[in-house]
Amino acid sequence: MDSARIQHAFRQKFGTEPTHVARAPGRVNLIGEHTDYNDGWVMPLALAQSVWLAFRPRADRRVVLHSLDVDPPVDFYLAGFSRARGWGEYAKGVAWALQEGGHDLGGFEGVLASDVPRGAGLSSSAALELALARAFSVASGFAWDARRMALAGQKAENGWVGVGCGIMDQMASAMGESDHALLIDCRSLDATPTPLPPRTAVVVLDTGTRRALVDSAYNERRDTCARASGVLGVPALRDATLADLDAARGQMDATTFRRAHHVISESARVLAAAGAMRGGDADRLGALMQESHASLRDDYEVSSPALDAFVEAAVAHGACYGARMTGAGFGGCAVALVDAASACTFADAVSDAYRQRTGHEPATLVARAAPGASVEPLHTLTPDPS
Repeated sequence: MDSARIQHAFRQKFGTEPTHVARAPGRVNLIGEHTDYNDGWVMPLALAQSVWLAFRPRADRRVVLHSLDVDPPVDFYLAGFSRARGWGEYAKGVAWALQEGGHDLGGFEGVLASDVPRGAGLSSSAALELALARAFSVASGFAWDARRMALAGQKAENGWVGVGCGIMDQMASAMGESDHALLIDCRSLDATPTPLPPRTAVVVLDTGTRRALVDSAYNERRDTCARASGVLGVPALRDATLADLDAARGQMDATTFRRAHHVISESARVLAAAGAMRGGDADRLGALMQESHASLRDDYEVSSPALDAFVEAAVAHGACYGARMTGAGFGGCAVALVDAASACTFADAVSDAYRQRTGHEPATLVARAAPGASVEPLHTLTPDPS
């Protein structure tokens, strides 16, 4: 996907030129899973794979959107819209969140497309939300504030779409930096660019399986974490230590203990990973990724046979420092840290091993850490009032 293709699609749909192209990236999380909604730390990097939106402001507070990937088109006015079903709810949700935040929105017409794999745990929905927010900022004339727009995207997903996500995905899409991961404190929303160890690459390993029943399982784990925080007497699990958890073991059931053990230990792993990255220690970072996967598999119980198989195939390869599942779990993708010179041969060999073991058809990509959401002005034209 590129800017030229989406501009051409806009001309075909609307018979005129777009004025801008917005882009917002997907993300892969290097380490720090299910910590964001516990006010912990995460370490995502924004991907080159993005949602692209060619658009043109309108004068009538109407939003008209076509997607090259899904149907039907979306068409609503910014006054009086209501919930329905389908991908257009993301556009309505972003509009609702921005208006709730005090923005007087202007309408626009646009065509969008995405090369972020959907359902793979690479945050295609957050990328869509941030691309839409970028378009609204131009059409409405308000200044872009990456943190505030990330929060608006999260509010849209939580309060309108109905998915209880944390802030990581939107922060990564809004604030990504080239050649760096982002150490994000999900309480303060501080984001610190953090370099990968020298001569390493990140490879995303798509299992070819998609998540099933993830919403109910995700919400159950959020509820369990909230109960554990209550038992421990802390605002969130990020405020507890493993010693605190051990002292309270008799006050919670075994499942709650395991869930809390993952979150508390995972937040500590993220901070340790940041230190390893700043020190250029690929071996240490890889070991922490391995520990993270074991914790997600055994304590949080969100891995799957396909994810475990891909991770095992990855770590058996000599070029791999470490690998883990990434995203909410139950399917989707794993992520591996590998020797950069061997990244392509690693991807081919590990895909073959995984395919032979599972019968699933995988996909891989060598990730390039990309910048966050952006907008490119193309023309200065009068909005079409029609």
